[in-house]
Amino acid sequence: MSDQQDLQNHQEEERAETEVTVDAVDLTVEAAGEPDETEIAVGASEGATESHVADEAADDDDSDDSPLTEPAKDDVPYRSGFVAVVGRPNVGKSTLINALIGKQIAIASSRPETTRKAIRGILTTEHAQLVLVDTPGIHRPRTLLGQRLNDVVEESLSDVDVVAFLLPADQEIGPGDKRILSRLRSDFATKREDGTFVWKIPLIAIVTKIDELGRQQLINKLIEINDFANFSDIVPVSALEHDNLDEVRKVLIENTPEGPQMYPDDQISEERPEDTIAELIRGAFLETLDDELPHSLAVVVDSIDYPEDNETGAAYDGKAQVNVSIYVERDSQKPIIIGKGASNLTYVKKKLRTPVNRIVGQKARLDLHVKVAKGWQSDPKKLDRLGF
Repeated sequence: MSDQQDLQNHQEEERAETEVTVDAVDLTVEAAGEPDETEIAVGASEGATESHVADEAADDDDSDDSPLTEPAKDDVPYRSGFVAVVGRPNVGKSTLINALIGKQIAIASSRPETTRKAIRGILTTEHAQLVLVDTPGIHRPRTLLGQRLNDVVEESLSDVDVVAFLLPADQEIGPGDKRILSRLRSDFATKREDGTFVWKIPLIAIVTKIDELGRQQLINKLIEINDFANFSDIVPVSALEHDNLDEVRKVLIENTPEGPQMYPDDQISEERPEDTIAELIRGAFLETLDDELPHSLAVVVDSIDYPEDNETGAAYDGKAQVNVSIYVERDSQKPIIIGKGASNLTYVKKKLRTPVNRIVGQKARLDLHVKVAKGWQSDPKKLDRLGF
């Protein structure tokens, strides 16, 4: 018998020994008739020793999507660690993190390549604390900025305890997903002699945008994703519809190691106020601009001046002043950002008045200035100055 036949027989034996079960899946997606309790079993790929496809929440009335949902048990060990949230651009990473924490931590946009930094949101429950690292989408870079964003991902993955790999239910597994899996294997897996992989840390598949599929389509997608890699768990979720968020929290916590609490209960982000405000401003502009211009936009909060700060001479009717520079790459882009009669600037100020006041801790005004930094996406010095 050839080596290839030996390998094939070995893998078939492993598949026969290992089952991945969807137990009583009650999927709240469009399906013909009433949802039934369905159990399916499929073979696990790559020599997985154990893999579980997590149930979706069966009853919206019984679910609680607030972050504090862990049961109070005296004998439950405290768990803490870092969870890297990875995936292709525009698969819902930021949307999921915002939904899990219950507040906007990162820009959630339908535009690809929205996240530019490793935003860290903090999820705290009674018995666990997770730092969710929202990474830029892994992609083939077209600019120096794109390369640096990929470097951010590499740095974010250097010391994590769990990886959550997001795969959209409404899209085929493609070359981008395969590149990410290959990178994760190089960092977190050991290759066996038979060609299969053993993971050093848990790899969780989060199947997003399940509201886009019917029931049977989703079951087929879960089987496809199970065959893609030997995931520790596979959890379907719709962050926009808040379907199955509790199960995502539960699975992530169960896969996080025991450890002490790292941040106060009420802290939900590691970001500085300046960085959070800058991201909010960029997100607001993303809603009003065409497809290409957002990639040319960078936002920097230069300073926050408080009325009581005599050194700066800030005395703005009792309000703090947030001084912001908005950078574009070409002179022709400035009027687009500003808008007719400064309409875009006015829109951003009104939209962000309440969240900026909350972040600053008092009433504040945004002082927005649009500037040109020609070709900044490919200029190393300008990228350094803009914080990339």
